[in-house]
Amino acid sequence: MPNMNFTPTENGAQADLFSARYAKCIETSKRVRWDIERDVIRGRRFDFTKKFLPDGLSRLGDLAFLPEAEALFLSQIQGRTYANMLALVERFIGAKTLEISAGRRLGDQVALEALVRLTDDELKHQALFRRLDFLASLQMPPGYRFVSEPNEVANVVLGKANWAVLALTLDIELFTLAHYRSSIDPDPDLCELWKDVFLFHWKEESQHAIVDELEWRREDARTSDSDREHGVDDLIALFGVLDTIVQAQAQADAGYFLRHAGRSLSADQVTSLRDRLLASYRWQYVVTGIQEPRFCGVLKDLLAPSQIQRLRAALAPIVAHTHQ
Repeated sequence: MPNMNFTPTENGAQADLFSARYAKCIETSKRVRWDIERDVIRGRRFDFTKKFLPDGLSRLGDLAFLPEAEALFLSQIQGRTYANMLALVERFIGAKTLEISAGRRLGDQVALEALVRLTDDELKHQALFRRLDFLASLQMPPGYRFVSEPNEVANVVLGKANWAVLALTLDIELFTLAHYRSSIDPDPDLCELWKDVFLFHWKEESQHAIVDELEWRREDARTSDSDREHGVDDLIALFGVLDTIVQAQAQADAGYFLRHAGRSLSADQVTSLRDRLLASYRWQYVVTGIQEPRFCGVLKDLLAPSQIQRLRAALAPIVAHTHQ
């Protein structure tokens, strides 16, 4: 990959390269554009005889004390949370993209269109995931609760440095793509509607990840060394925010499962369930992103080895928990 650390006023050739990549994203966006009801939902309901979240993401196979029906129910709880988690992060991603777009009003109009399209997609995706949560509520037992309030989380995230928010955004976009390719698409046993949702989501997110990387590199090119150090601090803090969210949600989902499992588990089984659910969520929402090769490649381009090591050291306890 050519060196993409640039500012448009200093390197016209690199600016032209970026503009061409924005244009390609626009072209693809027009081709893959879809409608929630017409193309995705199509009048269907969830099939609760099938899993939602695939085993490759749930990583709960070691809970051997759960019979098949309970494991199925737990995958459906996780799938509902997966949709709500993506709706939550897309709230601040859309807001940040809209903010960035404002700075392009009288600048590169190709980049502006790509950003506007990305913002529109993120608003649509939030509506899609709200629709999924509603459909799930029609068929699942009462009492499920998504703990975090999206606007409160967005206000915390958007208070951090642009460099860090754009880094987290690319991390999230890339892990959703990795989840679909490695676990959701290959699994033939998932609910067809749930699987279709993430097929259509993947089609648009593939373009978003390109734009996100371009914007992060653009931000980095105008960031001083001291501000980049602060950006790394903020990125570590943002991963901490994400981990706090998944800790709370893992506890809520374990409680919901236990209330509706239809039997009492032993104290050791309850402890194991809660621990494995937290490890699963940490794997899904923190670890798969920071270990994604494309994200690691951008970090290597932008950061000094000591900064990468600092980031890895901060996240090491979370990573270690997912491998226990």
